[in-house]
Amino acid sequence: MKKGAGMDPRLALLCKMAPPCYKAADIGTDHGYLICALVENGKAKRGIAADLKPQPLEKARREVDAVIKSEGERAAFETGVRGLHPEVQKMLGRLHYRTSYGQNVLQHSIEVSHIAGLMASELGLDVHAAKRAGLLHDIGKALDHEYEGTHVNLGVEFCRKYKEKEDILNAIQAHHGDVECKTLMACLVQAADAVSAARPGARRENLENYIKRLEKLEEITGTHPGVEKSYAIQAGREVRVMVRPEQVSEDQMVILARDLAKKIESELEYPGQIKVHVIRETKVVEYAK
Repeated sequence: MKKGAGMDPRLALLCKMAPPCYKAADIGTDHGYLICALVENGKAKRGIAADLKPQPLEKARREVDAVIKSEGERAAFETGVRGLHPEVQKMLGRLHYRTSYGQNVLQHSIEVSHIAGLMASELGLDVHAAKRAGLLHDIGKALDHEYEGTHVNLGVEFCRKYKEKEDILNAIQAHHGDVECKTLMACLVQAADAVSAARPGARRENLENYIKRLEKLEEITGTHPGVEKSYAIQAGREVRVMVRPEQVSEDQMVILARDLAKKIESELEYPGQIKVHVIRETKVVEYAK
């Protein structure tokens, strides 16, 4: 085959982005060109290409659906959470195929459920409710690649659709601090989420890239006119911006927050969302003599 033959711009871009590997495989009516190009360019030593046929595709879909159903049932059984709607259980199963910094999201949800349940037991709270909230807190991650919105909002709307209670919905909505916790259970889910995600070995991200991302976030927000200092907190999920009160009025704070958010979106690559918190402090000092 002539080098680059049949390569449209989409496949050429995929070829350019593909990392070096020993063996490459793909299925599709035109993806044979991609595999050939990877081998010819030296990015892969061996290649496997095949046409897409309806029967194998349907078989693969049935197998994946079976795994999703099985994993959703396993999660409910392991945590002892009963009475889940079948669609909620199915959506939990889809988390088996999602990861966050290398951590399997379904396994993370099971861990959060267990940890929240243990803390609720020690505090004399409703253990079953804490486990249920912990298991469902990240369910929106099974939807965020299909619909607009954060995984928090999508998870809340999905669980509301299937009649989950308000305390469960608040725990889901508050687990990243987007809203205030209305119950102690929501606080426990926050803590359990942090413990599961932050424990050694749970997630992987190149330390150098992580530090550079936080430094870049502080640089983007800290160099804006009127900003005195900015601090990236919560592993880069939030940035707190201190402004000079003599340069930025209270009305201008709203515009500043919006401008900083747009600047972050255009200049920085990051997972999830980043909360921009603009703070203006005025101090008056007088002495009584």
